[in-house]
Amino acid sequence: MTSARTRARMAERLRGQGIRDTSVLAAMGEVPRHIFIDEALAHRAYDDVALPIGHGQTISQPYIVARMVELAAGAARRERVLEVGTGCGYQAAVLARLFKVVYSVERIGSLLDRARLQLRDLRISNVRLRHGDGHNGVPDGAPFDAIILAAAATHVPQALLEQLAIGGRMLFPIGVNDQEMRMIERFEEGFQETRLEKVRFVPMLTGLA
Repeated sequence: MTSARTRARMAERLRGQGIRDTSVLAAMGEVPRHIFIDEALAHRAYDDVALPIGHGQTISQPYIVARMVELAAGAARRERVLEVGTGCGYQAAVLARLFKVVYSVERIGSLLDRARLQLRDLRISNVRLRHGDGHNGVPDGAPFDAIILAAAATHVPQALLEQLAIGGRMLFPIGVNDQEMRMIERFEEGFQETRLEKVRFVPMLTGLA
């Protein structure tokens, strides 16, 4: 259940679910999802389900990761991406194969420490991890060609809009009980928002833990 063949089958399933970008499918097939979750759940690592990672947080189901990453990768450039909600580090590892530099911010310090170890073990060197409140983004890393929120916001943080580059895309779940994935694109003349599918994410919280 942890072999390259299993990951290849997951990538083929994602293709059948509508993921078309071959670079995204390749990244999903390369990153070993099982090492980012507890050993007791490793046998479910490549199922299309979200799994608990502690502290009330989850690793998103592979389809949602692939969907958000594919949309983010469709931005005008693939230089800098900001991930809000590092969690276990899995999505950052996928993004690291598609963007030149990945900034990832996490409010829970112990999760960030674990993610740092996992990324180091995979010898991923283009991810910059930060302990902070995701609502503030990472001003010194901006502007970002893409921003992905891995937790459901109740509103669009103004700081993140300001850190989005012209030609950039921000993907985010929004809502409390009834959540929806949305995409904001930034153009010279302003912002454009697109409503996507229904989703289910943990809430985006403020402050540090």
